[in-house]
Amino acid sequence: MIEMTIDSIRVSVMNYQRVVILKEKSFERYLPIWIGPSEADAIAVKLQDVSVPRPLTHDLLRSIIDTLGAAVDNVVVCDLKDDTFYAKIHIRINGKILEIDSRPSDALALAVRVSAPIYVDESVMEKAGILLDKETGKAIPQAQKLVEDSSKPVNEDELKRLSAFKDFIQSLNLEDLEKGKREEGS
Repeated sequence: MIEMTIDSIRVSVMNYQRVVILKEKSFERYLPIWIGPSEADAIAVKLQDVSVPRPLTHDLLRSIIDTLGAAVDNVVVCDLKDDTFYAKIHIRINGKILEIDSRPSDALALAVRVSAPIYVDESVMEKAGILLDKETGKAIPQAQKLVEDSSKPVNEDELKRLSAFKDFIQSLNLEDLEKGKREEGS
């Protein structure tokens, strides 16, 4: 498992869909995950520390978990099949860990509310992770890099199934993001 942080939430200029960008904590790899507008707002509200007059759905979920005497241990983006990401929420209760199936967007919205660690399975990063080209600053798919390096074979069918990510990944310029972070910190 690879520990990640939520780097940003973006809107695709091609289709106006929201994309949450996860960044590996100890390396310059990223994972874009398409999410719905409500989930994007739920994550952004908490990341930006905006207070809302009434609890949102994920606030309610947190309250229920707390009331039951449980705690969110971590969330894991655990699989990618047919261009669909899958996640699990690990909840600790009475000394046991329960594994709850979840959409990644809901798992992330809950994780930011309880400050739970976010993990991604290595196989997911191999399929859909992106790296930053040091020369151009452009994002390249992790799967493409693996093929180029020939260190791990990725079959052509797998690359075709991930084609939905290709156009978006090519349009990412993560250098702009880093520049924005430097300006915020000044």
